[in-house]
Amino acid sequence: MTTFTTPPSPCTLEFGSIRLEPLGPEHAPALEAAAADGELWRLRVTSVPDPGAAASYIQTALQGLTAGHMLPFAVRDLTSNEILGSTRYHDIIPDVARLEIGYTWYAKRYQRTHLNTTCKLMLMTHAFETLGAKTVGWRTDNFNWTSQRAIERLGAKRDGVIRGNALRRDGTVRDTVMYSVTAGEWPEIKAHLHHLLNRHAR
Repeated sequence: MTTFTTPPSPCTLEFGSIRLEPLGPEHAPALEAAAADGELWRLRVTSVPDPGAAASYIQTALQGLTAGHMLPFAVRDLTSNEILGSTRYHDIIPDVARLEIGYTWYAKRYQRTHLNTTCKLMLMTHAFETLGAKTVGWRTDNFNWTSQRAIERLGAKRDGVIRGNALRRDGTVRDTVMYSVTAGEWPEIKAHLHHLLNRHAR
């Protein structure tokens, strides 16, 4: 049986000016502020909490942590000390050393910047090199073109589409696009992500 070499548990990850820290109830006001930048809850294809719902959003994430299938983070800019959004490991399956990265969103002013690449580099490095993951996956709405492009830009492979897979926030049923990176692909993906960040820094 394949298992993680180190079981996923709350931790803090840092790279450059970005920190991923364990999500907790104390982050609720800052998440409300981040979500208000762009009124992100109005997007039907995201998991951003509605106004006033950040505390409940965090509680649900922490229930997933207790159940062993989620590991949620708040995203902090160390330069400004602002919380920029949230991300998490989810669908953690120890028997096959697989986890997915998702529930990712950032304040609008930080979208289309180096932030997502930085966060994914930290999360994949920790997953493959500390936890011993064999596969890291992503899933996204079939109409979330921005998310699909961002995942593909990381170098993940498109595995396929699960039809009629989940409800959107507006009650419609979505198809889910699945992506993944395997442990064998990780060294090349890691070099690619560092290249993207180095190019941004120039």
